[in-house]
Amino acid sequence: MRFLCLHGKGTSAAIFKSQTTSFRAKLPPTFTFDFVDGFLASPPAPGVDLFYPPPYYSFWNTAAVSDVRTAHTWLRNLLARSGPYDGVLCFSQGCSLMASFFLYHQAETPEEPLPFKCAIFICGGMQMQVLEDLGVEVSKEAWDMSSKTSKALAEQASSDAILKSGMNRWINADGTLPTNAKDGSVDPTNVFGLDFTKMPPHLKIKIPTVHVYGNKDPRCPASLQLAMFGDERFKKMYDHEGGHDVPRKSDVSETIAELVEWIAVAAKVG
Repeated sequence: MRFLCLHGKGTSAAIFKSQTTSFRAKLPPTFTFDFVDGFLASPPAPGVDLFYPPPYYSFWNTAAVSDVRTAHTWLRNLLARSGPYDGVLCFSQGCSLMASFFLYHQAETPEEPLPFKCAIFICGGMQMQVLEDLGVEVSKEAWDMSSKTSKALAEQASSDAILKSGMNRWINADGTLPTNAKDGSVDPTNVFGLDFTKMPPHLKIKIPTVHVYGNKDPRCPASLQLAMFGDERFKKMYDHEGGHDVPRKSDVSETIAELVEWIAVAAKVG
């Protein structure tokens, strides 16, 4: 099974390859992973330059809808040149790229199947600008959450925070999550400001999805929002209990590898 792999903002294909080594090593050789650099040169994401040398890339440098749509054009060209792929594995901004691509594809060309059979999102989220452009009602609460958690992530991922507190730096923006959010269960009428009972059916992602998130990630609310766009019939969620990263712990890597194998089967059945 062949996966396209899309990294986070201000990192690179080489960095994402390194971040995912632990769980990929537990998979059989029938799984292959194609790591691709973003098309825009970028400053490093906060804290990244402590561990990885340049170059660094992104898919957009602002969250403007026009920039996201430009990234979609780049992605379509990549698929025409290097595809087809069975699935996509993505982290952070790579998740935003893929999730927005799926939703626009389903809204604008519903008669055409998605160009992937499955998707794995790690510490992902959806831009509020994209949702508004797609006609979704985005509350002030959702906008405030997005702004607050993005700021908290930049602070907690910074070099200063890493050098001062290490792994203890991670805490979500409110200091804790609602108890029911820790197992991925949230009230669909108010998922951090978004009412999914009013979400148009065509905005459900129509392929099997895995959503890996960390309850200490400042952007965890965004990950839980993104997970709500997955179809309950073929969706799995997993809390790795860490921050905004891909943990290398053996038990976490084992579970993520199992989820990759699960989604491969789900994609064939679906």
